[in-house]
Amino acid sequence: MPKRVDHAERRSEIAEALLRVAARRGLHAVGMRDVAAEAGVSLRLVQYYFETKEKLLLYGLQHLAERFGERATARLRAAEDDPGPRAMIEAMLKAALPTDEESRTFHLVYTSYAVLSVTDQALAAQPFINNPDAAESALTGLLRQAEERDLVRPGVDVRLEAVSLLAMSAGLGTSILVGQRGPEAAATVLDRHLDRIFRDAPAAAGARE
Repeated sequence: MPKRVDHAERRSEIAEALLRVAARRGLHAVGMRDVAAEAGVSLRLVQYYFETKEKLLLYGLQHLAERFGERATARLRAAEDDPGPRAMIEAMLKAALPTDEESRTFHLVYTSYAVLSVTDQALAAQPFINNPDAAESALTGLLRQAEERDLVRPGVDVRLEAVSLLAMSAGLGTSILVGQRGPEAAATVLDRHLDRIFRDAPAAAGARE
């Protein structure tokens, strides 16, 4: 009896191969033949699943976003049983910092997608901006939760702070990649900014106990 092919798994394997090649050579230099060789499959098979390089790149971006979500969720589970808004924000932002091979690949390739979409009309026509918008909305929602619980300092504009935090995280990630600073120093910058947004209530409560 012929072996049944799991098409979703095969597409994911090809996407993983794309990310590995892109992390080594840069996304602009990746071709479908390179991805096929990395995945250990034929070029014809890659073309069967994705037809064009643009479709392969878009699927790779979606796959990368899913991996980021899983990474952030894992950080939350490892941190606390019942994380509050600040812990969830920290997990989301620090998961994107290039502190190991997986997160380095995430930051490097995601940044490459953004740059490439500026000059690649086919890629730019895809909903590339949806993932950053979703991250911004999620972060704004968490800050609003904190605001409703009186956990943020007076006068905080949660939407502007969400934009600032994401931009800061992206910039810090790039500074790690180019060797300007280490992961611990970048995390300290994020923590300091969060200290300016959030009240000291949790620490004070701990002191009273």
